[in-house]
Amino acid sequence: MTLPAERSPDRRMSGLLPRLLLAVTLLVPTLVLSVQAWRGTDEKAAFAERERAGVEYLRALGQITLALVDAQSAAVAGQPVPRDALNRAVAEGGTVDARLGTELRTHERWAGVRAKIESLSDRSHTYPEATYTAYTEATDLLLALYAKVRDTSGLVRDPDPDSYQLQDSAGEELPESIVAAGRLADLAVLAPARPRAELVRTAGELSNARAEVLDPAHDLVTNLQLAVDSTDSGTLGGNLLGELDAYQQAVEALGAAATLGTGNPTTDDALPDPAAVAAARVVVHTAAAALSATVLTEIDQLLEARVDGLGTARLVTVAAGVALFLIGHAPLLVFLVAAGRRRGSAAPPAPGAGPSGAAGDPAPAGRAGAVARHWPGGTPEPPGPGHPTPANTTPAPKQWEHSGAAR
Repeated sequence: MTLPAERSPDRRMSGLLPRLLLAVTLLVPTLVLSVQAWRGTDEKAAFAERERAGVEYLRALGQITLALVDAQSAAVAGQPVPRDALNRAVAEGGTVDARLGTELRTHERWAGVRAKIESLSDRSHTYPEATYTAYTEATDLLLALYAKVRDTSGLVRDPDPDSYQLQDSAGEELPESIVAAGRLADLAVLAPARPRAELVRTAGELSNARAEVLDPAHDLVTNLQLAVDSTDSGTLGGNLLGELDAYQQAVEALGAAATLGTGNPTTDDALPDPAAVAAARVVVHTAAAALSATVLTEIDQLLEARVDGLGTARLVTVAAGVALFLIGHAPLLVFLVAAGRRRGSAAPPAPGAGPSGAAGDPAPAGRAGAVARHWPGGTPEPPGPGHPTPANTTPAPKQWEHSGAAR
């Protein structure tokens, strides 16, 4: 029985080539989708990390704001300025800017704020109005730096409702309310010393300053309530609501203390009590400091959880890409494995073996599978014992030996 010939290399390659083309066709879109998903996840993680840098910068600015407003109130009132607390806050702000300023592009603005604050120590407090103006310029620069940090860190573009409302509260409403509370208390101190001809103007400034305290505080309460209502965090509401109530009550007390009297605006009776306003301002700053620390901590925790979730998403992307690769290339892998097994089972014949695989045993030839042995001259061997005459054949004539005795 004749064995089938082994498949030629050309035929094997002709079967492998379409499978390779199919594998490449499936591999390209799989790689493109996986790379795009990875890049998208990586960009979101980098964005969240930059936001966390902004939160850290805002925390340093919050300390500077509280120390600067305290120094302003003391300077306007003619009291000793607590320069140590302000110097420590500025030094800490410089450290943070040195580390994060390049990423957040705040070096130039921070240099201007720092120079303005340091120049306040050389200014004489003999003229309270000039002192008030100088500190107002410094706090304006500081509030502008808040806006810069929120913009370059991406906090103002945060995609989640809860963290967006929190950053808006900590980076805008709270600083504005703290600065406005300080200015309101300072105006209450300056008002009695102004000429009577300026009392009407002073009353208008006090009314505006009071509104600048209450309006951001109202927005702050609204934002934080929205954040609590929209968050998935189980701790945000419990951590914020108590401090938010304390802050709201402090602001309302300050607004009540700074309310103008109902008398003639040209008399001192219409002006608020400077001591009561100053005391209420201290309570507002204490409540605002506690609330700001809590809000910034909550933002950072939300961002950290987002970064961790994106790290998990990256792993899922890799796993999905590998799974798609294996599924799409399963036919090629099966083909290659089967081809390897066929090559392994087709062992080469032993040296000297015939086509039948037995060493030294030539393969049978002819129609019946028998091989006729011939004499060296080509004459068939005569039949004899053990060599029967094949069917349908005539015995060969007997050959006489040629000898010299027989003729």
